[in-house]
Amino acid sequence: MAERKDKAAKGQQKGQQKGHEKKANRRGAARLAAVQALYQMDIAGAGMNDVFAEFEGHWIGNEVEGEKYLPAEAAFFRDVVSGVVRDQAKLDPLIDDALQKGWPLKRIDAILRAVLRAGSYELEHRKDVPGRVVVSEYVDVAHAFVEKDETGMVNAVLDQIARQFRADEFSRG
Repeated sequence: MAERKDKAAKGQQKGQQKGHEKKANRRGAARLAAVQALYQMDIAGAGMNDVFAEFEGHWIGNEVEGEKYLPAEAAFFRDVVSGVVRDQAKLDPLIDDALQKGWPLKRIDAILRAVLRAGSYELEHRKDVPGRVVVSEYVDVAHAFVEKDETGMVNAVLDQIARQFRADEFSRG
């Protein structure tokens, strides 16, 4: 996990522009933190309240092991994490359907499960964010953890799910 945290911190730094913390950067940091929190919940069986306390008190906006984590939009972070937990039984079959046959979600690496769940949740529930932005942001988050082939899979799956939840946006070209 230490290597993944290093990559994640570097991924956060990519979004920062000369010290300016724009809303998009704070949302990007919230997405990255949400994926990390969901991963931790999946792997370690951590509870949601414990994860909120740890990330909001220790990681988000702080320096950890020499890496600076950007401040994140806390309400957005909480919404994504709690929404995925609440809707996971609905989201997982949607993701399964979008994955290649023979590769059910349970066979996918835990970090990619977290990315796909968070992206799917946001596509369904966060209509205030354009669908293409959601897909692009979660591909960027995935890139902080995995190789290019796997980010391509994230793009394809989230694009397919986006076309279900946001057909009007994606039919416009």
